Amino acid sequence: MITRSKRYKKAAEMVPAGKTFSLEEAAELVRKLPGTKFNQTVTLSFHMGVDPKKGDQMVRGTCPLPHGSGKSVRVAVFATGAAADAAKAAGADLVGYEDLIAKVKEGSMDFDVAIATPAAMNEVRKLGKQLGPRGLMPNPRTGTVTDDTAGAVKAVKAGRVDFKLDKNGNIAATIGKVAFDVSALAENGTALIDSIVRAKPASARGKYVHSITLAATMSPALRIDVSKYVKL
Repeated sequence: MITRSKRYKKAAEMVPAGKTFSLEEAAELVRKLPGTKFNQTVTLSFHMGVDPKKGDQMVRGTCPLPHGSGKSVRVAVFATGAAADAAKAAGADLVGYEDLIAKVKEGSMDFDVAIATPAAMNEVRKLGKQLGPRGLMPNPRTGTVTDDTAGAVKAVKAGRVDFKLDKNGNIAATIGKVAFDVSALAENGTALIDSIVRAKPASARGKYVHSITLAATMSPALRIDVSKYVKL
């Protein structure tokens, strides 16, 4: 049984029972709830009306947040030649090929996102045992397998977030920090919802998004009025 802190219980008392919020209302309230000593991450969580056991109903993609995620992201790029030089110039934290692959095999993975050129993937895909469990394997659907390494690095550093359906039919992705302005959180949230709606599989039937909640890292979740944002 989870034991809640006095701070959390006080925050929960400030959330009206059964109420659904607009993104602006939820962003405003989450900023007013009793805080923590750190700048909490704000996340949108979705329960989706698709079958995660069916490969043709996978929901996965990326979303450029208009106000960034507020998180400092370390990026590793597997590339050689001009693509490697471009990645370095764009601000990649780690760039390499055989040497970087060797470090990953040894367990060194001091990065949050991995990018690879299509040519490099011939060897990078052999790192499934290391990269797979952490969700770091580059994938064309998330824009992390590309010859435009500079563009990919800049997009990730600017605050692009990835989203992916899990085995329970849920999606969760950050939209910023509690310290963000209300409008910034709401606009980031709208961008994420729009991206997930656009990623609807052609084979999906019925209600696509069942519920959405907004929550800070250590605060109670606030239910979002889905009908305001999803017309499918």
